[in-house]
Amino acid sequence: MAGSGTAHLRPADQALVRATNLVVEFPIGSTGLKVHAVSDVSFDILPGETLGLVGESGSGKSTTGRALMQMPRPDAGEVLLDGRSLTEMSGQELREVRTNMQMIFQDPISSLNPRRRISAIVREPLRIWKRGSDTEQAERVEAMLESVGIDPATALPRRPHEFSGGQCQRICIARSLMLEPKLLICDEPVSALDVSVQAQILNLLQDLKEQHGLTMLFIAHDLAVVKNVSDRVAVMYLGKLCEVGAPDVLYRNPAHPYTDALLDSIPVPDPNVRQDPAKRLTGDLPSPVAPPSGCRFRTRCPKAQDLCATVEPVMRPVGDPSEGHYVACHFPEGVAVDL
Repeated sequence: MAGSGTAHLRPADQALVRATNLVVEFPIGSTGLKVHAVSDVSFDILPGETLGLVGESGSGKSTTGRALMQMPRPDAGEVLLDGRSLTEMSGQELREVRTNMQMIFQDPISSLNPRRRISAIVREPLRIWKRGSDTEQAERVEAMLESVGIDPATALPRRPHEFSGGQCQRICIARSLMLEPKLLICDEPVSALDVSVQAQILNLLQDLKEQHGLTMLFIAHDLAVVKNVSDRVAVMYLGKLCEVGAPDVLYRNPAHPYTDALLDSIPVPDPNVRQDPAKRLTGDLPSPVAPPSGCRFRTRCPKAQDLCATVEPVMRPVGDPSEGHYVACHFPEGVAVDL
């Protein structure tokens, strides 16, 4: 499934964020081996758009999000924000540009300093960048907490351990919006929360996106969640993108066997509905230290042929050109593609 290519990218002058040919590798001690976490990944996000990035654990989703923030810096490739190359920046220039990009992490409780009060945690971005007077900062902190559904009168003097996971995530969201960023990277922001709280946080993010004109990268492994919040969805496997498209199109007609298997694994609240055995994934996820040649999904793909072992598939349009549906597969599901 996994492929390279940039056919799915839109004109550069339209995108707020544009990542091309990103590569992130982590050396394993002194062995000379490397973990190929992200391999030649390209995508873009238009202003006001939400891109959902989905895939199994270990597929490289979080590393891709962190690479946008330059933490860690990608080993190759380029990240553009508003046409400016972050990969060419360093020092104070990069710190200043990063104020336009904020991240919400997966574990809300660990994201907050347990020794500091909520007032100091949420105010810290304003204090570091000297935005406004003390009175203006305090007023903004209270207004932002109220906007995420936290009562500032009771929350400000307390510490993170006095709040639930959902409340801590709301506080993290408030902190991330203090500098009015253009891009919000949400790294599985609801995976550690109860189902009822997940819905509240997702609705909150949607409301805040409209209020603040946010552009979002929403990282998750739950395809049902991603469909409801995304304008575009990118599916990732073992450090590569395999399929990109609008959620309605991709969920209605998945072109890649991996996407099809992921969608089939979504639980249906009907005891009479059974998973299709033909779509059930078998085998273990290959090691990112030594990924398979050609298509990285071929070792688990029911449609794999000799070509898949020798030639890496690249992104190409499928279906109606107006739908913006792209897949990196030699033998896509139910779609005629010229090889």
